[in-house]
Order: sequence, then C-alpha cells, then structure tokens
Amino acid sequence: MITGDAQHLASSYDTVVVGAGPAGLAAALGARETGAERVLVVDREREAGGILLQCIHSGFGLHYFAEEITGPEYAERALEQVLEHEVDVLTDAFVMDIDSGAGSSSRLALMSPSLGITTVHTETAVLAMGARERTRGALALPGARPAGIFTAGLAQKMVNLHGYLPGRRAVILGSGDIGLIMARRLTLEGVEVAGVFELMPYAGGLGRNVVQCLDDFDIPLHLSTTVVDIAGRDRVERVTVAPVDAHLVPQRDRAWTIPCDTLLLSVGLIPENELSRTLGVRLDPLTGGPVVTSQMETSLPGIFAGGNVVHINDLADWVSEESLIAGRSAGRRVAGTRLPDDNIRIVPGDNVASVVPHSISSERAHTLYFRVREPIREDAVIRLGSLHQRKVRALVPAEMASIKAAPRFLEDFHGDVLRVDAVPASRAAAS
Repeated sequence: MITGDAQHLASSYDTVVVGAGPAGLAAALGARETGAERVLVVDREREAGGILLQCIHSGFGLHYFAEEITGPEYAERALEQVLEHEVDVLTDAFVMDIDSGAGSSSRLALMSPSLGITTVHTETAVLAMGARERTRGALALPGARPAGIFTAGLAQKMVNLHGYLPGRRAVILGSGDIGLIMARRLTLEGVEVAGVFELMPYAGGLGRNVVQCLDDFDIPLHLSTTVVDIAGRDRVERVTVAPVDAHLVPQRDRAWTIPCDTLLLSVGLIPENELSRTLGVRLDPLTGGPVVTSQMETSLPGIFAGGNVVHINDLADWVSEESLIAGRSAGRRVAGTRLPDDNIRIVPGDNVASVVPHSISSERAHTLYFRVREPIREDAVIRLGSLHQRKVRALVPAEMASIKAAPRFLEDFHGDVLRVDAVPASRAAAS
C-alpha cells in the first residue's frame, strides 16, 4: 500500500529502505522475498520511481524485465511488484537521521508535511538514495555567472516533466549518458545543439548512446576539448572551448568561441551519501559509496546499500539486480538465515579503477563489477588473481565490466586478498 500520511505508518519495521527509485523498489521486494514481513520505503519525492520518471526514452528493462520499455514504464512495473507484496511506501518524506547505535535496531527520524517529525524503528535498513550530478561549482568553470547553465538531468526534467525548453542553442560539456540523451532530445524539440565537448580522449557514456544520440543526428563530439570561458550578462551569450594536451591542460591559443544561450553540464554522477556519512558508514574513496560485502552489507551491521549510492551503474537494470541482493540480505538477517560471511577481500589491480563488492565468500559464486582506468581497444584479458581469467573484445571506462568468481576458482586459494586486473591480451600473454 502507498502511505502518504501517518495513519498507516507503523512504529517499527523489519526493514526500512531509503529511496524509492529502481534501487529502493528492488531492495524492498528482495527484503519481502527473504523474510522481512514489515517493509517501509521512504522517498522525498511526491511519486515513487526516482530518476526513471523523467527518462521517457526506451532502452530500459531488457535485463530485469526481459523487455525494452521506457523509464516511467520501468518505474510503474517495479512499483506494482512492491505493492503486490504489501510494502508501505511513504513519499514526500525525508529521512533526517538514522541512529544505529541503540541495540540491534535502528531509529529513523522522518519528516514530511503530513507527518511532521516522527520516528520509526527498524531491524535493518537499506540505503538506496541514488546519485546526484556534478555541478558547475564542482568543476570550477571560469567565466561569468549568467542564467542558462544547467545540469543535463535538470534540463531533462524541465523538458520531459514540465514542458519547458532550456534555450534555443545549446553547448553540452561532458559526454555522460544523460548529456548524450539530452543532445538528441533537444534536437528533436527544435533546439540547435552546437556540439558535445569532452575533456577526456574517449566518450563518457555508453557506445550505443554515442551512435544513437549523436552520430544519428549529426551532432559533433569533440574529444580532448573543454570549456575555458563563459560569457554573458543576464543570459549565456557564448562559451569558449579549447583542446587539451596529454596532461588535460587547455591550449588557449587554439581556442574558439561558440555563440549559444544554454550550457548543459554532463560531467558525471556522485553517489548520494550524506546520510551514509551521518551514520558513520565506511566509504570507499574510489567509488564515493559505502564499502560493502558480497551481501551488500556496509561496515555497520544491519545497514545495507545498493545501486548508485554504492557505485555508478550503467543501467537501471543493474541497479535493480544489485539492490535485490541488498534487500534479500536484509530480509535474511531479519529471518536469521544469513549466508556465510566473507573471507576474501577484493582490491582493484592493474588498470582497474574500482571493484564492487569489496569482499566475497569462497563458499558462494559472485559477480564482481569494475571499471577500467584507461580504455583497452584491442582484445583484453580480465584476471581474477592467478585463479581465473577471461578474454573480452575491449574495455572502456564508460562501461562497467564484470568477472565471475565461482567456488571452483577459489577452492585452492588460501590468501585473504584477491586482485582484479584488466590488461591488453598481448601484455597478458607476455606475462
């Protein structure tokens, strides 16, 4: 049931999930499946679904629902699953604080227009707050501060949910997936997109989005190029862009100016972990999210996490599948049916930027997800220590990669730390 007021809110729950996007909805479903009888999902927005509600394009659900659907359709199906399992969903409410120090349960302080400030107790909690966009302040972009500068996600919300165009001629800084999708969306709405400018020598979004959103609409992508100045008094009037050298230093003598009234920023996502910090959860400096076990449990017993709050995923499908694990683990903890504890720590090795989860158990099969630091455009090899390896055609930082760690690979491993490496096949053969 959906609860928008206090009349249906219980004083205690088996599991409380913070966030009602794809991660939170999957976590709630997972918790119910494995033993949590009373589950509450809390979200600050008026409607459950999270970022999916503004993603009206198709491409969602192929893995999780075995069908290609739009973002709102994905959100509707996920919410229907949750409601069928009699989960309470409280929207338009904030989790102000979680106190996990009182015995075996946690106390959550909630605030909403209908509830005022109230508290609920829970045996377990799942953090599923998602991610937020990097803003101009995070980039320290030089120049004036006129109107017309938006994050790509905000522009997407304006266009898709409210029917407003951000401007008439746009420049997009950064080639993250939201920026690529908005380049196409703005073009379809009659906005001229002068180009997408990416600091790195490779695109930041999925290859399919580069093709479908830029190439198919003749929108230029300028790699190794960035914005070095913004001009305009009341509104953006022009931006200056320049190529960068191998050290990412702008070459201002080769700069050029582009007239425009809008600048969109698509320069990456950051896991939303203010609440995690308040809790005292240990964070991984490489991902920006909590350090988690193979059961998606954080450094605090009974506190789990899943989705983009842990690390940035490529697809909502991966967010849901990962958060199902977090929810099922929370449910098992409530039911007293926990899986074996982890005994092997996973660390990023050669050319690997980060790996999740951070530990595994040698008694169970696991899938390790990681991103490479530098692209490998030839045949590549992913290695799980010296125990197992597999070949792939290519690896790029924009696309998450994975390797399976099965008990048969781990049965003869007697250490407690295992590396994941990603190297060119030619180099792997030489070593």
